[in-house]
Amino acid sequence: MGSVPKNCFRTIPAAMFRHRTIQLTARFHPHEGWLAFHNGAIFAQFLASHSRVLGTIRSHQRTPSGSRDFKEATKRDALARVEVELERLVATVPETRRPQMLKEFQGFKNLFSRFLAEQGPSVTWEKIEKLPEGAVIDYASLETPTTDNVHHMLDKLVVVKLNGGLGTSMGCKGPKSVIQVRNELTFLDLTVQQIEHLNKTYKCNVPLVLMNSFNTDEDTQKVIRKYKGLKLDIHTFNQSCHPRINRESLLPVAKEGNVHSDIEAWYPPGHGDFYESFHNSGLLQKFIKEGRTYCFISNIDNLGATVDLNILSLLLHLDPQKPISEFVMEVTDKTRADVKGGTLIQYEDKLRLLEIAQVPKEHVDDFKSVSQFKFFNTNNLWAKLDAIQRVVDQGSLNMEIIVNNKHLGDGLNVIQLETAVGAAMKCFEGGIGVNVPRSRFLPVKKTSDLLLVMSNLYSLSHGSLVMSPQRMFPSTPLVKLGDNHFAKVKEFLNRFATIPDLIELDHLTVSGDVTFGRGVSLKGTVIIIANHGDRIDIPSGAVLENKIVSGNLRILDH
Repeated sequence: MGSVPKNCFRTIPAAMFRHRTIQLTARFHPHEGWLAFHNGAIFAQFLASHSRVLGTIRSHQRTPSGSRDFKEATKRDALARVEVELERLVATVPETRRPQMLKEFQGFKNLFSRFLAEQGPSVTWEKIEKLPEGAVIDYASLETPTTDNVHHMLDKLVVVKLNGGLGTSMGCKGPKSVIQVRNELTFLDLTVQQIEHLNKTYKCNVPLVLMNSFNTDEDTQKVIRKYKGLKLDIHTFNQSCHPRINRESLLPVAKEGNVHSDIEAWYPPGHGDFYESFHNSGLLQKFIKEGRTYCFISNIDNLGATVDLNILSLLLHLDPQKPISEFVMEVTDKTRADVKGGTLIQYEDKLRLLEIAQVPKEHVDDFKSVSQFKFFNTNNLWAKLDAIQRVVDQGSLNMEIIVNNKHLGDGLNVIQLETAVGAAMKCFEGGIGVNVPRSRFLPVKKTSDLLLVMSNLYSLSHGSLVMSPQRMFPSTPLVKLGDNHFAKVKEFLNRFATIPDLIELDHLTVSGDVTFGRGVSLKGTVIIIANHGDRIDIPSGAVLENKIVSGNLRILDH
């Protein structure tokens, strides 16, 4: 062995070198599993030439060998390389833009470093507990406030609409919020009508705040000019702008910091970015100074997400014997159409949101079970303003990361790291759920949803959709329209001479090249399938009740 001191060769795990291109004058000690050097001089020479490697090894001695060790090493390097790239991107923008970009990049670095560190599902399935009594309150049990209290209650409120999405999935250009949904009114028009009516009715001044993204801000600013004459204060701020990451190199694909020079290289990091961006905008602090207490957050495409006075009253007049609720999530009963939606769980003594992406593969069917998980998240949320300030200032927002894989136009595979606004529930104190009627969840994600809100199922009252009293059931029909012919709004509208009567409809499935004449009525379960190469024209005035229509039916003008 020579005169090597014992403590020298015990500092280096041999397993760490089997996958490194380092030549050592040493032999493996069979009993200890460590490298033994022939003499102290060789060991000293090794130390001098490989001190950096050793430093890395010592800090990761427990890392297993093999491919996992390789991945860990590349991830550690990735963080350092990303930081260099971010500095380079900041240097390419004007100095006036840099402070804001540095704030946004700090948020990105936090997400990216957590992405590198975290492995596997974010929940241990066995740790999920049954929801404790009182965790979810039935909406029917809430008291309606007296009219003389409402004015003072609304002075404590801020309404926030998440307005970062585009209408591309429905074949539209620009912000989704400017798609016309009924009577030539857009999502944004309806939202403004709702809050203006609230302010006029109760002689208050509830502000509307739009969280835009770099995709929607410019167009939104132009649109909101038309509301200047209304009794309503509209504020906007932008959520962060993060760089997309090459899936292989784990480096930003952007070549410069100007987003609009290569818009595909950037993305808005999900609505979970609301808290930090709201804080960074200065609006949070402004509203707290004005004496406002809560904000109501919802998606702008959820036409059921109106200000609810009963829930606001619950928050402002809680039992003094109970802790203050800093966060409320509106949930509704899960149906088979909602099995992929997020649900509420009790986990490590906290109420929190569980999304399907967090579920271990072997438990996905359990997650989808309507009997095991009865509720799903509507994304209508109420949060205490000073609590938002606290969790942002403390840096305690550790929402689960959603890894979204994308393919760019040039075929490049990228990842974007996102968070969901409801996932912050676990970061607040006294979080509760309120089980609300289904009418508070009326999202328009596809043209099948648009068909419902344009139909006689609803009437419009001051920007709010109200279900027709003629409808015997409070649930909406289940509608499926074929993607090939109905996915885009323009194409969808061209296929209906007028929107059919849906008052008595339960289920509708339409596939293939199908058009509808004027005054069509659909009842019960209706399935219409035009096979490839065929076309079906449903004639004007037709009444289809519990019918399957297939084959080829052409109606032409004479």
